[in-house]
Amino acid sequence: MIYWHSFADFIAMGGYGGYVWGSFGLTALIMALEPILVARRRTRTIARLKRQARAEARNSHE
Repeated sequence: MIYWHSFADFIAMGGYGGYVWGSFGLTALIMALEPILVARRRTRTIARLKRQARAEARNSHE
């Protein structure tokens, strides 16, 4: 187990704090953005499929 003498030592992570916290932050950002991007992609796909279905329905009546 690793023990730190102060909060600043904990943040510094033995000189690797930039890598540790940068990786942690980037992972948290990606995990937060992923559901948003998936929902937007889903909405666009549903709209596209509806447009295609309407176009096919119009073409089949002609």
